[in-house]
Amino acid sequence: MSSTATRAGSTLDHESTSAATALVPPPKLRRRPALVAAAIVAICLGALLAGWAWTATTNTEEVLAARHNIERGAVIEASDLVRVRLTADPALNPMPASDFATVVGQRAALDIASGGLVTPDSISAAVIPTEGSSIVGVALTPAQAPGVALQSGDHVRVIVTPAQGEKPAAGAPAFSEAEVVGVHVVDESGQLVVDLLVPHVDAAGLAGRVATGNVAIVLDSRER
Repeated sequence: MSSTATRAGSTLDHESTSAATALVPPPKLRRRPALVAAAIVAICLGALLAGWAWTATTNTEEVLAARHNIERGAVIEASDLVRVRLTADPALNPMPASDFATVVGQRAALDIASGGLVTPDSISAAVIPTEGSSIVGVALTPAQAPGVALQSGDHVRVIVTPAQGEKPAAGAPAFSEAEVVGVHVVDESGQLVVDLLVPHVDAAGLAGRVATGNVAIVLDSRER
């Protein structure tokens, strides 16, 4: 009898405990607006970055640029070129990297600075100098050259400047007209060397005057 009562009491205690447990309400979750806002901002930023990355990769193209300075008239070699990627711009007209083999072997139609884009206008199959023309190199000190930097395509005059007390040679022209086709500085001496395109018949006389060092270059108008 007592055993039965004990089991009954245990059953009642267990049922009471279960009922009490069932009556306890679940804990309320605390809402944190700051965390929710931060999560939304992070999602938006991720979407923006993904969109930017997609746009950047789809709007770029691989083009050709000069690995170092390429002088006008020089034959373009494979080592002169480098492939670069840039954002497509309708204002630019660079040669695509797929034209690499076509560009190699062409001549530079103008000076291309290191890092400059190679365009259809900057290359040519024509040989410089052309038939009937010659190129004469003139080494100049700062006093013999214009203060304005010379560029390929500039029209200049080479003026004879006799040494003090001397007179120009009889019959020698006072100047020679020429076109600049290249400009570079000699590292060892620091002298400016200007390559001038002149008619073949004038080349020997100009070279003789240049050899004396008594010449100066005058830059004429760039308006054409």
